[in-house]
Amino acid sequence: MNRLKPAGIIVALAVAAVAVVARAVVTLAVVTLAVVTLGTGLDCAAADKSMQKPEEPSAGSVNISSPVDGAKLSGSSAKLVFDVTAAPKGEHVHVFVDGDEVGRLHEMKGSYTVDKLAVGKHWLCIRVVDKGHTPIGAEKCVSVIVGNIPPMGY
Repeated sequence: MNRLKPAGIIVALAVAAVAVVARAVVTLAVVTLAVVTLGTGLDCAAADKSMQKPEEPSAGSVNISSPVDGAKLSGSSAKLVFDVTAAPKGEHVHVFVDGDEVGRLHEMKGSYTVDKLAVGKHWLCIRVVDKGHTPIGAEKCVSVIVGNIPPMGY
């Protein structure tokens, strides 16, 4: 009869024990996954959303009710009528004509008159800024045409 030596028996028992433990670990993992996803009613979409980067706070919004975009002005001035919904960091607004700052206002709703506009097309903008005068992202621009500019005839 062929007998195993004591060292061979120990190795055989160790291999069998490892196989039993490995099977138990896999079974435990499958059961745990089933309990987590089915038994607890876990909303996987909500869990996935919680892992995403939090949304940035809103930069606020700017509305210019007058003049309307593309307005034709007969004089050399324009009265900007605006309403700002500021974000937490929005402290005041700057007024721009063709990219140049022409005013700083601490009112979030009101009007500002831009004078001495030359004949031609201009951009009038309201930009929300923080205490350090850094733009926070909220702005609105309208284009206006000052004077009677004849259409191009070509």
